[in-house]
Amino acid sequence: MLNLERLRTLDALARHGSVSGAADGLHVTTSAVSQQMAKLEREVGQPLLAKNGRGVRLTDAGRLLADHAARIISQVELAQADVEAQRGRAVGELRIGAFPTAMRGLLPAALTALCADHPELRPRVRELEPEESMAAVVRGDLDLALAIDWHNKRMPVPAELDRVHLLDDAADIAVPADHPLADRAGISLADFADDEWISWNEGQFCHEWLVFTLRGLGVEPRIAHIAEEHHTQLAFVEAGLGVCVTPRLGRGPVPAGVRLLPVCESVRRHVYAVWRTDAARRPSVRAGVAALQAAAAQAADGAC
Repeated sequence: MLNLERLRTLDALARHGSVSGAADGLHVTTSAVSQQMAKLEREVGQPLLAKNGRGVRLTDAGRLLADHAARIISQVELAQADVEAQRGRAVGELRIGAFPTAMRGLLPAALTALCADHPELRPRVRELEPEESMAAVVRGDLDLALAIDWHNKRMPVPAELDRVHLLDDAADIAVPADHPLADRAGISLADFADDEWISWNEGQFCHEWLVFTLRGLGVEPRIAHIAEEHHTQLAFVEAGLGVCVTPRLGRGPVPAGVRLLPVCESVRRHVYAVWRTDAARRPSVRAGVAALQAAAAQAADGAC
């Protein structure tokens, strides 16, 4: 009989295209992936991998079995959902991925409610960027993820995922206290054509949004500094090293030397939860979504 964990390894190899990628997706070592594949090859009695330069590729038999593995894993997910649904209560482990400001602004309230309302449920949270957590849900490494897109730039959602809108998160422009525009009641992003920007890491969706938006206003962005964390960005702003976009969700205290300016164009992020469509019937997933919706409503009320 074929071993399910080995089929998961084959599925990860097919999706990631490399042993190292599969290892990262499964949170195991490359040696563990190689060992699982060697055992699976012995089980089926033929090679599933072939050398391809310095890497590997799936053989014809490997691709055939990988197709079956994807369907088997999906059926296991459906079976788990049906069993959970019949039991009628949220139990077991619920793996959630969230980006940093959602970790601070939504997860504490959501997890507190989950633990109180569903004592047999064990939430487990990982801090990940939206693109990473959404991919992890597709792979089956996470059950739920918090993701974002912007009012003028949408993030594609894979067809195998469902999603629900949680809240709209307004954003301000953070400037040093002595900035020429610091006393303005409202500004436009175009007003900062001559300023240097502090942005997120290149390649991240929020960084791409900032560049896309400024260029759409006829401004070539001058990205001077890259900082992953919002509080680090604000520290740079206070030091007079540039300006940045700062969403309100999970923002916390702002340094004394920073002024926050509302944007006339109403810059905002859409925050939503995503999960695999074939897991939608799981009470644990439904409980997680409900807790996130309640936390989002609470956060939105507090922002008013």
